Amino acid sequence: MNSRDLLPRRAEALIGEALMDTRVVLVNGARQTGKSTVTRLVGGSSSDVVFRLLDDPATLRAARADPAGFVDRESGLMIIDEIQLAPELLRPIKLTVDLDPTPGRFLLTGSSRILALRTLPDALPGRMEVIELWPFSQGEVDGGPDRFVDAAFEHGPALDHSTTLRRRDYLERVVVGGFPEAHRRTPRRRSAFFESYLQTLIERDVLQLASIERHGEMLKLLSLLASRAGNLLVPSRLAGQSGIPRTTLTRYLELLQSVFLIKSIPAWSSGSTHRAVGTAKLAFVDSGIASHLLGQSVARLDEPGGAAGPMLENFVAMEIARQLTWSDERVRMFHYRTKDKVEVDVVLETPDGRIVGIEVKAGATVRSEDLAGLRNLEAAVGERFVAGYVLYTGKQTLPYGPKLRAVPMEALWRLAP
Repeated sequence: MNSRDLLPRRAEALIGEALMDTRVVLVNGARQTGKSTVTRLVGGSSSDVVFRLLDDPATLRAARADPAGFVDRESGLMIIDEIQLAPELLRPIKLTVDLDPTPGRFLLTGSSRILALRTLPDALPGRMEVIELWPFSQGEVDGGPDRFVDAAFEHGPALDHSTTLRRRDYLERVVVGGFPEAHRRTPRRRSAFFESYLQTLIERDVLQLASIERHGEMLKLLSLLASRAGNLLVPSRLAGQSGIPRTTLTRYLELLQSVFLIKSIPAWSSGSTHRAVGTAKLAFVDSGIASHLLGQSVARLDEPGGAAGPMLENFVAMEIARQLTWSDERVRMFHYRTKDKVEVDVVLETPDGRIVGIEVKAGATVRSEDLAGLRNLEAAVGERFVAGYVLYTGKQTLPYGPKLRAVPMEALWRLAP
């Protein structure tokens, strides 16, 4: 596949911008999301750019044998792929950019959260910008603007969208997910990719971060976590269900977050909202992986007993998480749940306290009671509440109050401010 066949990535512009004023840029994200490809596109064919691929055994041996010599270069950009394989390079990189603070010296990629590793030396504070590269967003796949977050805060309840997509169209997107390789394959071959991906993730990336006692335990835990996507992340409950000791399970959860397989969404609470529950909620970074672990095809998801609800909620939350890496609004993502079990799937909050609430419904119709959580959140935050949306599989935007709207799910990647 040549560069003209590649889907444009939002991160490419972010990386180029960061290299203009930052000495070291790290592109961090899951395996197979296209980090190597996007950094090569940023680097181009300039003679001032040097590529170092640590997946190559000879290159990795050289990096470990002489870290200082490996990164020694007077000028130009050095791209080092899979930096987590040789974290000993970070100290000489720090020394190099301290001696010469010229922006754009090093572009690194990583497949695990290397900054969180306990064995890591001083990791370039103030010298490095981290850019997350996620699996494809729906806007990257379809050529949409991917600006729902900015549109929601700018337009509030005036936001409007209509679509021709049906529930089954959304479920198709859920089971494919966002990995470039998954988009290139038939359903049967896609399943083989997911199986291989998970096996490699456990045997390579997880084992690089920490030794695990039994691979079977981790695979069993992954299936259990997929069945709990969209639920509160309670280690003691998961330990009881899996038979894995709680201390071991907590370590496994940290490892799975470090390799970008799962994500925890923190709970939102206000100083005046004493009845909010502070437990994080579980999500899978890629809905295709989660659906595969559950054995859920489009047809199975669409059945009455299928997992369409939690998988669509996961899908929406992770599309929003992707957008937060490039939105103009600085926003943090939470979920909301009271002790009375009144819930809002996604809460977005800006630094100045403005709030947008998002509820996800798998159905093509919305009932008034589906907005109970949004009404509760609006009452809790008052004037800070910009708008509340139920993202559903229907075809038009419908009003349910001065600040509440039901909006087709496609608005996520089709709307712009």
